[in-house]
Amino acid sequence: MKDIIILKEKISLLEQEVKTLTEKITALSQQKEEIEDIKMDLKALKIYLGRSHPDLLSQLPDIIKKLKF
Repeated sequence: MKDIIILKEKISLLEQEVKTLTEKITALSQQKEEIEDIKMDLKALKIYLGRSHPDLLSQLPDIIKKLKF
């Protein structure tokens, strides 16, 4: 009888762990989608600014180096 109770507790704990992992994976997936959207926006801005200000493309690597320190 004790074995059954122990097994039920272990199963309950495993179910809770799976639930927690699922929630974290869902949150990470949403964050990944947001990051992909931001990357696309940055690419679009870079293309637009490169067309409007062609000298920016040559200066951009130096600007990025300064931002990274």
